[in-house]
Amino acid sequence: MSIVVKNITKLYGKQKALDDVSFEINTGKVVGFLGPNGAGKTTMMKIITGFVPQTTGEVWVNGLDISLHSIETRKNIGYLPENNPLYSEMYVKEYLSFVAGLYKLGKITKFRISEMIEKTGLKEEQNKKIGELSKGYRQRVGLAQALIHNPNVLILDEPTSGLDPNQIVEIRNLISDLGKEKTVLLSTHIMQEVEAICDKVIIINNGRIVADDLAKDLHLHTAEKYQTIIVEFDKNVTIDLLKSIKGVIKTAKLKDNNWLIQGDINEDIRPNVFNFAVKNNLTVLSLQKKEKSLEAVFQELTK
Repeated sequence: MSIVVKNITKLYGKQKALDDVSFEINTGKVVGFLGPNGAGKTTMMKIITGFVPQTTGEVWVNGLDISLHSIETRKNIGYLPENNPLYSEMYVKEYLSFVAGLYKLGKITKFRISEMIEKTGLKEEQNKKIGELSKGYRQRVGLAQALIHNPNVLILDEPTSGLDPNQIVEIRNLISDLGKEKTVLLSTHIMQEVEAICDKVIIINNGRIVADDLAKDLHLHTAEKYQTIIVEFDKNVTIDLLKSIKGVIKTAKLKDNNWLIQGDINEDIRPNVFNFAVKNNLTVLSLQKKEKSLEAVFQELTK
């Protein structure tokens, strides 16, 4: 496991920001860390990166306890904070050289700067002062500094904040590529981003984990009453005829010959629908099982 969080609690006076939080993340995974504002996401990220101490509990990064090996674990973590603090009077290449110096990269400094400028799309802006850059390009500089020492673990707090749609796609692709060999924990409010690049999702609410699962299985954490499918036939059928299908509870016409059919959550009704079509000389043009959207799951778990 690259990151192991065990029974973390964080108190600010009497206020409990994190309440007995535990989770594990494997190497080579991109994990979305979701939650409403004030849920505890940023606090948890700051604890993992060693910027804020926990009140109780333990965190290991690459097998090292961060409380006992603070410097060593920080060498293996790349961190992009939510507010992305940068030195606005420094030039892009100058700033990256400064960060490389902090990590003591030595002879490979120039190579790593060039590589990061290329990877994060800063080539046209590399000779400008950071203060002259748009918010999107400043975000790219923040990503470059998080990556420059080639860390095994990346903690990214809102990594695509301020980017335009084309830039968002580029950074998503970069994060996906990085996730093949590194551990990436990213916080975001953009559900499409999570669906596009995350293998696993952790949802936190009021300081407690409310879901921790593969992105494709997250809907299992909600109280679904029905299995829902959408089917299109080549000809019109009646509601009464559809209700005769074994396991069907509700039906509703969407448009033309498209139907929404609901059945028992514990029984797959798709074979029954297909057999019904064959029996009634109908052709099934499309048959799709409808899952809850990530946005709907998020709202249900954090409302």
